[in-house]
Amino acid sequence: MPAKSKAQQKAAGAALSAKRGETKKSDLKGASREMVDSMSEKQLEEFAETERKDLPQKKKDD
Repeated sequence: MPAKSKAQQKAAGAALSAKRGETKKSDLKGASREMVDSMSEKQLEEFAETERKDLPQKKKDD
């Protein structure tokens, strides 16, 4: 499942880094802190590798 916004893609990248032990979980804030616990490494990879070119900065509420 691809990320729906640049902010979501960035948060997934930060969470993935913490999940892999490259950064400290305590350094994370907001959505990325929640993502590291609630998503698998594979799910985070899918979000993080989404092409950012055509994504909006933030996801609009539907």
